[in-house]
Amino acid sequence: MASPDSKVKISLTGPPETLLGTLVCRSHDAANPNSILSDKWATETVNRIDYDFSKMGVDVNQAAGIAMRGYLFDLWTREFLKENRSATVLHIACGLDARCNRVTHGPEIRWIDVDMPEVVQLRRQVTTEPEGDYRLLAASAATPRKWLESIPNDRPTLIIFEGLSMYLSEDEFRNFLQALLKRFASKGGQLVFDHLGTISITAQRWMKMAQVTGSELKFGTDDPSIFKKWLPELILKDDVRNWILFNYPSMPTAYMSLPVKTSMWFFSMVPWFRDYSRSLRYRF
Repeated sequence: MASPDSKVKISLTGPPETLLGTLVCRSHDAANPNSILSDKWATETVNRIDYDFSKMGVDVNQAAGIAMRGYLFDLWTREFLKENRSATVLHIACGLDARCNRVTHGPEIRWIDVDMPEVVQLRRQVTTEPEGDYRLLAASAATPRKWLESIPNDRPTLIIFEGLSMYLSEDEFRNFLQALLKRFASKGGQLVFDHLGTISITAQRWMKMAQVTGSELKFGTDDPSIFKKWLPELILKDDVRNWILFNYPSMPTAYMSLPVKTSMWFFSMVPWFRDYSRSLRYRF
């Protein structure tokens, strides 16, 4: 890890660079008196990095949105671990997310964080690894069969990823999901991820983070039943439109303004717009 007196320069571009946007969102949220996620590790990590985070154009509402999604995925992770005292958590495209630290887990939990080699190298320099059965793996979601065999499949497995599916083509994402289920279905588990609608793919030219990083969103769908068609063994447990995450049971009160919340409610009911982004949880 970088020393307190030095900062790590960033050379990420494209989709990997977008992790810096979500990181600074969590850091902004942590600084808010009404923080949703309370991710102190995000602030520590930001302070170890030499990067102009201001160019991401993050505002208070974006920070709240990312924090709410993180809170939801943390909640679902805790629920899975409560049901499965001995299990594997496979966090793919982990970026610089500190979920492995935010979610308390016992010695019988095997936690594996996965991301691209350049991200893993950065993560080793600027983040704090948890104690216990932890592993950080360099790999690519586009070629899952090359690395999945190295991960044990002897326990129920929670497969979780954020900000990944939209950067793969439809064929790549289908092959990715099929490889995951083929590897881990024997002991059962859950699959948790976020996904974009077609309006997001269309609107990406106006997205600040896409402009700054030069990343391209490739695949979106307004009908998540397509995933069930690909993998009949998937059983849908939750389908949450991210417009209205602030209304999810047990979600901390979001600090977004009333006009913003009102507009989000409105868009959550308008066809096409309502499918802008969603969070999905499946059993298998």
